[in-house]
Amino acid sequence: MRLHPIPTVTNGLRLGVNIDHVATLRQARYATMPDSKNAEPDPIAVAGICERAGAHGITAHLRADRRHILDRDIERLRESIMTKLNLELGNTPEIVDIALRILPDEVCLVPEKRQEVTTEGGLDVVVNKNELATTVKRFHAAGVRVSLFIDPMLEQIDAAAELSVDMVELHTGKLANAFAEKIAQQELERLRAAATAADSAKLQVNAGHGINYRNMALIHKIPHLVELNIGHSIVARSVFVGFETAVREMLALMEGYRE
Repeated sequence: MRLHPIPTVTNGLRLGVNIDHVATLRQARYATMPDSKNAEPDPIAVAGICERAGAHGITAHLRADRRHILDRDIERLRESIMTKLNLELGNTPEIVDIALRILPDEVCLVPEKRQEVTTEGGLDVVVNKNELATTVKRFHAAGVRVSLFIDPMLEQIDAAAELSVDMVELHTGKLANAFAEKIAQQELERLRAAATAADSAKLQVNAGHGINYRNMALIHKIPHLVELNIGHSIVARSVFVGFETAVREMLALMEGYRE
């Protein structure tokens, strides 16, 4: 049984705003003083602003090293947001147990390396299928929808389908960071093929990583997308125009998407 109903959106792309880097800014000053009355900015307050601006969900990544989002952030998000909570996490026993206690609406399982700045690539579902299967079953038993963050490779799509997950989130980083038109076109074709294969396998198709205000036109060329998860670009834009306007500007660029 789902504990937190997800609003139905029938037209266009949905936007999940990732608030990790709001917490990154807070931790830059208050990592050693998490209970300080002066700790700011508050990612939960920002989540509320994003929702009021039209975001369809809030995404946050509780990392094993707690470099930005903290356990209390996730607890407060679960208590306060009005749309849906998508929790990104590595497949580690401690974090999985926390997620099963918090019960987000959705989880997205991602690879996690301590030395990376942010998630650098997709989860290798083929190699880790057995370990993932147990975790997927636990979340499904708790009524939580499951997504896998994967590179746009057909073998990863097939493995995800075999695990009976609800969704895949296609890693768009190589497309977003392509330094030449030829490479961008190659990555776009890989994403198009992966999205088509995932849709054929009855998987919801999401996308994320590196999406910004300049490359959204490329994202429109990927078929079957349902939701985009965008964080850093919106946080960066908010420095100039505020979060409400930053979210509304992104939503405006997402308008007109056609499968």
